[in-house]
Amino acid sequence: MTNAAIAPSTITLPSDQDASGRNLGAREIAMVSQAIVSGTLTSTKGTFVSDFQKRFARMLGAAHGYACASGTAAVHTAIAALDPEPGDEIVTSPITDMGALAPILYQAAIPTFADVDPHTYNITAASIERALSPKTKAIIVTHLFGNPCEMGPIMQLARSRGIPVIEDCAQAFLATYDSAYVGTLGAIGCFSLQQGKHITCGEGGIVVTADPALARRMNLFINKAWGYGDPDPDHYFLALNYRMSELQGAVALAQLEKLETVVQRREDLADQLTRMLSDVAGVEAPVVTANGVHTYWKYCVRVDDALVRDGAVGLARALRESGIFTVPRYIQKPAFMCEVFAKRRTFGNSGFPFTLARPEALDYSRDRFPGTFDALEHVLVIPWNDRFTEEHVAHIGASIREAAARLRV
Repeated sequence: MTNAAIAPSTITLPSDQDASGRNLGAREIAMVSQAIVSGTLTSTKGTFVSDFQKRFARMLGAAHGYACASGTAAVHTAIAALDPEPGDEIVTSPITDMGALAPILYQAAIPTFADVDPHTYNITAASIERALSPKTKAIIVTHLFGNPCEMGPIMQLARSRGIPVIEDCAQAFLATYDSAYVGTLGAIGCFSLQQGKHITCGEGGIVVTADPALARRMNLFINKAWGYGDPDPDHYFLALNYRMSELQGAVALAQLEKLETVVQRREDLADQLTRMLSDVAGVEAPVVTANGVHTYWKYCVRVDDALVRDGAVGLARALRESGIFTVPRYIQKPAFMCEVFAKRRTFGNSGFPFTLARPEALDYSRDRFPGTFDALEHVLVIPWNDRFTEEHVAHIGASIREAAARLRV
C-alpha cells in the first residue's frame, strides 16, 4: 500500500448545473423565441405545454399527461387526485427529496416510511407490507437514481389490498420494469424537469395516468380546480395554480426530442464504468433491479469500509484530488430525521397533521430501518450526465481504482 497522493487531474468533468453538462442549444432557443414572438406565455392559451404533455404521454404509452410547475407539484397533484382524508397514511421511502414528502403533509396525510434494500436503495414489497395499516391510502414508490423498484411484487401486494400506487420517476426517465416504462405501472406516474434531471426546463414536472377520472382530477388540481372547457365551470375543490408556463413548455418540448438519445448515452457510459469496477475490492457497482433497466440519473457505488479506509467518505475525499466531486451518504440522513418530522414543524405550532397520526406511524426508531441506515452509510453518489465522454468515464474509473487501492485496509 502506498501513501502517495493521486496527481491532480487535468480533466474537468461536465456539470449538469451549467452548459458544460447540458445539451441545451439552438433548438431550445428557437422554440422559446417562437413562444415569445407569439405573445402567449400562459399554457391556458398557448400550444407548447399542451404539445409537450401529449407527446410525453404518447412516448410512455400513457393515455393522459399533464405538465405542472415542478416535480414537487407533480407529486402533490398525484396525491390530491387520490383525495386522502386527514390522517390517512401514505407509505413512502425515507431516502427521497423533501419535495416528495411535503405534499403528503400539505394534503393532511401522514407519511409512513418503509425500509429500503441497502443495495438497490429502493423500498420493497416486503418492507411496504410491514408499513401498511388500515389507514393506508396510497403507496409512493421512488425509483431512486434511475433504478426501478421491484414493481411486480409491489403491484401484486397493492392490488391485493386495493391500494393505489404512485410512482415517483423524477430520477428515472425511460427506466423500465418487465419492458414497461416506470410511471405506467401504478395508478399515476410523476416526473421532474428540474435542472439536474435527464431533461430539463429549469423547473417543471409532469404526471401521467391511464385512469380518466384521475386524469380529470389532476388537470383540475393544476388549474385551481377551475373547469376549463366545462359548460358551467366553477372552482370545484381546494386546489392550486401549478401550471407550467409556455416558456418552460417550449424548452421541455425541445428537450423531449433528445430524451431517448440522452438515456441511451447514460446507460452506455454506465456500462463502461461498471466494467471498470468489476474487480475493485470494496466498491460495489450499482445493483440493478431484476427485470429492470436502470437509466442512471446518478451512478452510485456502495463502499465497504471493511475494505476501504473511511468508507464512502474516505473514497470521496480521495477522488476530490482527481477533480471528481462525489457525494457520500447522498441525503446524509433519513428524511424522518429532518426537523419537519423530528420536531413536527408544519403549520404554526399546531403539529398538524401529525396530531392525527397513530403513534406507530411516528415511530422512527433506528432499529426499524436497518436497510436505510446501511444504505446511507455506504453509498457514494458519482455525478453523471450525457455530456460525459468515454475519456471522462475512464478517468472516473481509473481514479476509483487507484483510490480504492491506496485506501485498502
